[in-house]
Amino acid sequence: MAELDTSGGGKNKGGKVRSKKQSTRVDLTAMVDLAFLLITFFMLTTTLAKPQAMDLAMPDKEKQDQQELTIADNRTMTILLGANNRLEWYMGLVDKPLTPPQVDNYGRNGIRKALVENAKKVIAATGDPSKGLIVLIKPSDQSNYRNFVDILDEMKVSNIDRYAIVEISDPDIELLKRDGIYK
Repeated sequence: MAELDTSGGGKNKGGKVRSKKQSTRVDLTAMVDLAFLLITFFMLTTTLAKPQAMDLAMPDKEKQDQQELTIADNRTMTILLGANNRLEWYMGLVDKPLTPPQVDNYGRNGIRKALVENAKKVIAATGDPSKGLIVLIKPSDQSNYRNFVDILDEMKVSNIDRYAIVEISDPDIELLKRDGIYK
């Protein structure tokens, strides 16, 4: 049991005779119990930091009937994730790109600018917002997880609704090697 002793120190000699004062005892047990109850209450009722996650729609692995979709080359933008936090993008197909492949970086003045401009061009060319830009993201084995998360964030920020994560092909790797962003 916790106590607080507030008695006077020594005896006074001489002078008036005074009555002896009783020492006051304060029992702190209830206050300690209350403190532990409050700590327990706040620990159990607090919300911990929730992990931030982005929803991805992935195809069903069990379905065997995969359908091939034919999409116009002028609607397709391919982004290749390379080494050293660099990427390369082009419109169209790798063997006959509609725009020359461009090495770029992440961020507002890099790939985001290219995404927004190309999305506007595709919508202007088709005249139908539902037939907008389709982005193919091809991470290489030289890119890191942070690059992958950054490009998904750029898709969200640029309001690109249609994108796919695709395995990188040998011609794409050769393109990355040619431009020095694949070791």
